Amino acid sequence: MRGKLSVFLGHPILRDHRLLAGLWLLIAVIGALTKLHRCNNFLIFKYTFWHAWNGTSLYAPYPAEYNDVNHYGPFFSLLIAPFAVTPLWIGLLLWCLSLVVLLYVAIRRSQFTNGQQVFLLWFCAHELLTAVFMQQFNIAIAAIILLTYYCIERERDGLAAFWVMLGTFVKLYGIVGLAFFFFSKHKGHFVGALLLWAVVMFVAPMVISSPSYVIGQYQEWLACLTEKNGENLASIAQNISLLGMVHRTTGLVFSDLWLIVPGLLLFAIPYLRLFQYRYVAFRQTLLASVLMFVVLFSTGSESSGYIIAFVGVVIWYTAAPWKRTGWDVALMVFVFVLSSLSPSDLFPAYLRKEWVQPYALKALPVTLVWLKLCYEMYTMNYGSQKNVR
Repeated sequence: MRGKLSVFLGHPILRDHRLLAGLWLLIAVIGALTKLHRCNNFLIFKYTFWHAWNGTSLYAPYPAEYNDVNHYGPFFSLLIAPFAVTPLWIGLLLWCLSLVVLLYVAIRRSQFTNGQQVFLLWFCAHELLTAVFMQQFNIAIAAIILLTYYCIERERDGLAAFWVMLGTFVKLYGIVGLAFFFFSKHKGHFVGALLLWAVVMFVAPMVISSPSYVIGQYQEWLACLTEKNGENLASIAQNISLLGMVHRTTGLVFSDLWLIVPGLLLFAIPYLRLFQYRYVAFRQTLLASVLMFVVLFSTGSESSGYIIAFVGVVIWYTAAPWKRTGWDVALMVFVFVLSSLSPSDLFPAYLRKEWVQPYALKALPVTLVWLKLCYEMYTMNYGSQKNVR
């Protein structure tokens, strides 16, 4: 049975990138058109430009325009401009297409093998649809982390710094790109470029506003994020992370630092294996760890943000230079069924409403993958001739 499945998955049609590109574009179009009258997130994004243009607060509630409030940085008001000045349906469609194309290009431009790319594009397709339905910038965050890694690998540190700062000035998540700093061969140039891009992106929104307005909005952004962190703890739609899962399943009240600090230590230990840095598989596995860590250890994680973690899960599975076991295959199935299908109508509604959502169990399979990844990075040898830089 397993052999027949391998033959089926290896069929040339399923590995045709024209088919995969068409599928991903179709996901973007379907996601945009089906949510045309329920695109609250895009309305938030769209109006950030107009609020910046008119000099009004980016972080105040505007119930006549949309629900919730904006949580993205002032630079985003400039980034969203091309999609904000068009009619709603055009802007929404172009926004969804841009997000999907950016992630698709990031995967295709990576140094992954063709098999890795095909697996990524198929395995993440459903999770991508979930993110597109929410018009989420998390799709771009996944792409930004991939592109940061890719640029470091290609010794294009100036461009890598651009991607790090872009993700940071929009949603802070991009800062995790600094995890690849130790793989850079031009660390001084990288740091200098980070500072340069930070200045550029800090002042860029002043093009459509004013210096005093932008500085004030950065202060409001900090206050908004602090308040949002507190709200996430009580929201069933937020904190779908390892942090949220532990709090909700145990019912205990304690500081997240009791989980974050050990998590950071587990994440950092592989950096001590300096002799493994030369292996592509090791570096790719660290990339996978970054992609999962940023979701598992954030109170702001939501269901649609798991497109980031899913890319990491596939990289973990495919990067290893050894043959994966049946347990690893079972773990991938567990990830797909519980983490990807659970928010959809393909999953039993009773289990979703009574167990998965209340206890943030979407995080469970990805947590198990990340812990296994950590163990492998501590103990396994990633060396082989084809894996040397």
